[in-house]
Amino acid sequence: MANSIGVILTTSIAAGLLQGHEIVGSLRHYPEDTEETGGLIDLPTDSLCTTICEQVEALAPSSGDIDAIGIALPGIIRNGIVEDSPNLAQLKGARIGDILRAALSKHGINAELSILNDADAVAAGIAATRGKLDRVVRVWTLGNGIGFGRYPIMEGVWEGGHTVISLDPKEKYCGCGGVGHMEGIMGNRAMRLRFLDMEPEEIFAHAKTGDQRCMDFVRRWHRALAAATANSIHMDGPGRFYYTGLNTRFLEMTLLKEYLWEMVKMSPLQSYSLEVIHQTSELSVIGAAAAATATRR
Repeated sequence: MANSIGVILTTSIAAGLLQGHEIVGSLRHYPEDTEETGGLIDLPTDSLCTTICEQVEALAPSSGDIDAIGIALPGIIRNGIVEDSPNLAQLKGARIGDILRAALSKHGINAELSILNDADAVAAGIAATRGKLDRVVRVWTLGNGIGFGRYPIMEGVWEGGHTVISLDPKEKYCGCGGVGHMEGIMGNRAMRLRFLDMEPEEIFAHAKTGDQRCMDFVRRWHRALAAATANSIHMDGPGRFYYTGLNTRFLEMTLLKEYLWEMVKMSPLQSYSLEVIHQTSELSVIGAAAAATATRR
């Protein structure tokens, strides 16, 4: 069975060796303390690439038999180049594909290398673990930022978190500076800027106690997610949408469905379905490797 390696970069690095779509042994983590976040922000590009290579080298079988390596990270990733990455700003403009290929080649590792967006890796992981590699899988990742993943991966930018869902010029809380963006409502940074005196979990907790300001925002939060999902339905057709990430803890599926029903009225487009799934490092690592294996084919 073919060997592959998947690597995911978010607030930390997780990497694993796979046979088929099954992880062999345990994942490797950097930093080793999985509770530590922000450990990658201060690493310059060269150091970050060195750290990635170290994880891959440690996982590579002694036989050197690796068919594909998938590296997933946040941002706009095209042709192995990080065109922008607000969460790992030091990578902007980096030809990370070329850098990693050259570094790994020095250690005798010359497998097919695929660089992809981290949300796309989640979508590929869902497809691989649920036997849906022959279908379109779309996933919204709800956390510090908002990501949109799609499998099969297609040409394009796919920065779905920056979908414009409001024409209100006051909606300018998105970290990219854009006005009316989904992430400017739903992202953690945006929620903190909007309220200043509350953390995101406090906003949703206060809404349940009847705080009108918080109740209004919770409805806007759900309406933003419904609007972005409706946009995808109208552009790419119906199907199953998955929602994952830390902030699915705030998601009220009944409210989301109510708003989505208001927005999608053409009967051929109403055969969509929604599902919340638990996101794990394992899922993303499997997806990164699966996407790389599919590219190799």
